[in-house]
Amino acid sequence: MNRELEAEKKLYYFNTKDRYSVYDFSKTLQELIQKNIYNKKQIVFLCIGTDRATGDCLGPIVGYKLSKLPHNIILYGTLEQPVHAKNLGETMNYIYAHHQNAFVIAIDASLGKSGHIGYITLGEGPLLPGAGVDKALPPVGDIFITGIVNFSGMLDHMLLQTTRLNVVMILADYICTGINYCFYKLAAD
Repeated sequence: MNRELEAEKKLYYFNTKDRYSVYDFSKTLQELIQKNIYNKKQIVFLCIGTDRATGDCLGPIVGYKLSKLPHNIILYGTLEQPVHAKNLGETMNYIYAHHQNAFVIAIDASLGKSGHIGYITLGEGPLLPGAGVDKALPPVGDIFITGIVNFSGMLDHMLLQTTRLNVVMILADYICTGINYCFYKLAAD
């Protein structure tokens, strides 16, 4: 199977090097959305990060790519208007004020084990943005998607600065392909 499940956290891992795992990712995302959406809540994508650090630009790149898809989605966090540590709280307040009962899917870069670089994680519950670099930010989202861009270790801030853009782009393409396919399937059901 292309996904591993840590039962206590309901966290799924998908290897972007396995070209067919994007279908597993899409199917799992669809199942999580269908399981958690009640009363036709609005789905809001919150793509977190900044374009000022290669390792932290996954969210804004995904936001940029999602904005080009044909689906009518609500989206916050793009290359043009990123959502980052300084405006995250304000953005969340805006989302909850303007999108009653929003179902937020948070997308961000993360650090992990060196063997997991290039993996996607998908899980239920809130994302803790900035946790990998010791920032105290509020938890966000009902579902989260992260892309493991580099390994975690000493000087994590420097690791985000020296992350290869190729890794970020592969992760962004994978996430957007999976979301696009997921929305086609949701529309068909």
